[in-house]
Amino acid sequence: MLVSDETGFLKKGTKSAGGARPYSGTAGRRENQQIGVLLLSASDRGAAFIDRALYLPDEWMGAAARREEAHIPAQVGFATKGALARELVARAFAAAVPARWIVGDTVDSGDELRRWLEGQGRNYVLAVPSTHGIWTRARQLTVDQLVLQLSADTWVRLSAGEGSHGPRCAGTTGPAGACPIPPRQQGKPTGYWRAAA
Repeated sequence: MLVSDETGFLKKGTKSAGGARPYSGTAGRRENQQIGVLLLSASDRGAAFIDRALYLPDEWMGAAARREEAHIPAQVGFATKGALARELVARAFAAAVPARWIVGDTVDSGDELRRWLEGQGRNYVLAVPSTHGIWTRARQLTVDQLVLQLSADTWVRLSAGEGSHGPRCAGTTGPAGACPIPPRQQGKPTGYWRAAA
């Protein structure tokens, strides 16, 4: 399995290549950071990072002196995080990295990656924002609207592996999985999870 994700690396000062002040989930606020798009190869035997790309915000495209000082080649242009993820996955495919599935969190322009994977005939699970539109029964609904239409008994819990506090489980629709459903607390199920971010 290939796992694509982006992460922010908090930075001080203004000299770091690609540094900008977008919202940082790590810091919980807007913060100076570099953003990397990362690719991980994972199996039941372990996981390892196999590739990465630095995201260059649009504000860096016209700043020739700043780019030169940070040693960013002139031919490097703007690419969305989704396009960078696609490049990383394409390099992994070209290197024959074994992967039956590609998974990832929401990334900017994730539709680019999704459409490209479909064109490659690859299996994938990519998170989408709750506002993402999905066509169903000849009309478009947001993921949030679609999830709210599902009954509670549609959801089953699947294992996401062992964590430091026991099994990590996630909710999904489809056939029942191996992750146990914890006992009810105060008459309510303890874990139905949304399919959308």
